[in-house]
Order: sequence, then structure tokens, then C-alpha cells
Amino acid sequence: MVSADLLEILRCPVCVREEGKQGKLTLIKETWLVCQDCDRKYPIVEDIPVMLIDEGDKWTSTQVEALPVPPPDIR
Repeated sequence: MVSADLLEILRCPVCVREEGKQGKLTLIKETWLVCQDCDRKYPIVEDIPVMLIDEGDKWTSTQVEALPVPPPDIR
């Protein structure tokens, strides 16, 4: 589980580079972080957010309701 303190400081690695975007993340299904600006979705695997841009890109076209729980193992 991602703590509220960690959720407050984590940001989407793509959006923080762009002016005018905050990249704030929302916790979904206790296993996904979804960017409020670009809709990239980052899985949480074994309680560790996987904040890799390539991983977030994989899930942009997936609707929040269709995100798998638990997320697939990325190893």
C-alpha cells in the first residue's frame, strides 16, 4: 500500500518535465497510480510504484475499469 505521504510527493515523470502540468497521481484500486494530466497508468508491484515512463505508456489506452488487479509482474 502506498502511504498518503508518498502519494503526495510522487509525480508522473513525463508531466513534471512539461510546463503547466503538475503530474499529480491518483491511487486506483490500491494497485495503480493514474496521472491526472496525461492519463498514464503506473502499476504498484509488491508495494513499490513502478514509475518508468515505458511502463506508464503501456497502459494509456486502457480504461481505469479494465486495469488488471493485481498488475502484471514486470520482471
